[in-house]
Amino acid sequence: MKHELEQLISKAVSQVFGPDVASKVVFSVSYPPKPEMGDYATNVAMVLAKQVGQSPAAVAEVLIAKISDFRFQISDSPEDKEFSSFNLQSAISNLQFLGGFINFTITSEVWFKEVVEEIEKSENSYGVSKVVNPEKIMVEYLSPNTNKPLHLGHLRNGVTGVATINTLKAQGHEVTRVGIINDRGVHICKAMLAYERWGNGATPESTGKKPDHFVGDWYVRFAQEAAKDPALEMQAQEMLQKWEAGDIEIRRLWKTIRDWVIAGWKPTEETLGFSYDKVYFESDVFQLGKDIVEQGLQKGVFRKNEKGNVLFDLPEKEFGKDEQGQSRVITMLRPDGTSLYTTQDLGLAVTRAEEYHLDRLVYVVGSEQRFHFEGLFAMLKALGYAWASKLHHLWYGMVYLPDGKMKSREGTVVDADDLVLQMIDLAKQEIESRQLGLGASTFAKAMVDKKDAVDSEILQSKISNLQSEIERRAKVIGIGAIKFYLLKQKPTVDIHFNPEESISFEGFTGPYCQYAYARARSILRQGARVKGIGDSQRINYSLLGDIEERALLQKLESFPEVIGRAAAEYNVALVATHVFETAQAFNTFYTTHPVLKADSIEQAVARMKLVETSAQVIKNGLALLGIEVLEEM
Repeated sequence: MKHELEQLISKAVSQVFGPDVASKVVFSVSYPPKPEMGDYATNVAMVLAKQVGQSPAAVAEVLIAKISDFRFQISDSPEDKEFSSFNLQSAISNLQFLGGFINFTITSEVWFKEVVEEIEKSENSYGVSKVVNPEKIMVEYLSPNTNKPLHLGHLRNGVTGVATINTLKAQGHEVTRVGIINDRGVHICKAMLAYERWGNGATPESTGKKPDHFVGDWYVRFAQEAAKDPALEMQAQEMLQKWEAGDIEIRRLWKTIRDWVIAGWKPTEETLGFSYDKVYFESDVFQLGKDIVEQGLQKGVFRKNEKGNVLFDLPEKEFGKDEQGQSRVITMLRPDGTSLYTTQDLGLAVTRAEEYHLDRLVYVVGSEQRFHFEGLFAMLKALGYAWASKLHHLWYGMVYLPDGKMKSREGTVVDADDLVLQMIDLAKQEIESRQLGLGASTFAKAMVDKKDAVDSEILQSKISNLQSEIERRAKVIGIGAIKFYLLKQKPTVDIHFNPEESISFEGFTGPYCQYAYARARSILRQGARVKGIGDSQRINYSLLGDIEERALLQKLESFPEVIGRAAAEYNVALVATHVFETAQAFNTFYTTHPVLKADSIEQAVARMKLVETSAQVIKNGLALLGIEVLEEM
């Protein structure tokens, strides 16, 4: 509808002010802040006023007159054929100039029919659109260290990465998901040294611990022991040197520790929906980039200082100077020829771009690495890689707990597994509290038909099934609550994670949106059983059009546009906000206007279509965020 309106406005501008003016004017069509002001609004009068030297009101007056003429002077000329689907003669029911904008009101029969039928036709793919030039994009996300389990910070990284990938795919891009596992370095050796020193041959199996948690405990143990014996820090460095030299025993211990952690991560990643098309290990790629640096040294992109370090000078215009007033530099090779982390990333970026023929590479990495990636991108541009201008660091802010920042080495981190279990438990309590405050077992017994109570075997079976169903729903709600809470804020904003707030069925939360979907599905099930509603074939959309219905339709129609913006801006919070606002608009609609007790069967049928499409949009939006829905809550 917006596209047809843009065409119509352009045609009016051309006929009133001439083709030259029309070709240069850039205007927008949006939604008014209040539904009662109209269904669409355009700023064309304000934009044109500056160009033609008239007031916005005067420009609006002549444009409204011209558009009104179009409504009643449709011809069979090819110029007007483009408006045939818009049903121009009857679609615009009102035009008015308000606050600098020309506002359009569209007839319900045309507007509701067009939006609802498009959603019905598209179903789960509604919101998906194809950009003109789809790209091959790689998204790197998560990047954990093999010395500890995944924690709350990893969760923000992971859910942001998955949702970003989903929105990019929804725009028609070909996306490759990759991870890099940081499995080398002194931090890995610290966990290894602690285990070697105090493990006494224990294993995850012998201790009954999840493998990644088992290793994480040794990383914490090292920090505790090193506080008493600083010499341990040097011993960890020595272990790293032995690893780099290929020491057989150290390498065997390293592989054991790494395999334990990766095995421990797997169920966590499956639970949270994290997956990759390819995984890179730092131990395999840390030597990459050295050849590129040597070539860049010959070309003058890099230079060698008096100490023998190979350096890259960052452009002063972008990076300024350091505290001593000198140009900022990045060290790429040490005097002994060994590389650094940036060298590895340089080589890995080139390797990936050439292997996958990438147009774009997106790194989902925390804000503390902003300088690193800015320098890396500048370096790749200086080396002449055409795709370097399409690199993007999608950085995200810190996640804080109510009592401050997480610190892995001190054991104050919130492990992902523990948080998931806590959220599932909170969700279970919420489900039970909404069922007259009954506990899980009591609630299950209360739900069992009394006639089955005489057979204890049947009774126990039904109680078990109901308890399993509560567990299933609690898992969907709990994990959905975590994801939504971490995604509802723009990635660059720091978050103070509050488990109790995130699980609430009221407010800006995942459970609120899930409940709106479940409520819509419940209405549809009830309506399907009502004679005259469930079997009706004809939809009279003219019976819709109240303020609450129009406000809801705006949200449904704008969904694809929001996805496009979220993908373009790397801001999945736009999707989360839109899903919440759609759920809000839906709740306002069905509480204000009875669906199954409408004034007529025809009106009930039309409202059922609005319920059905609302459920579809909420479901599609949550799916982009990696969140499941429940048919019943």
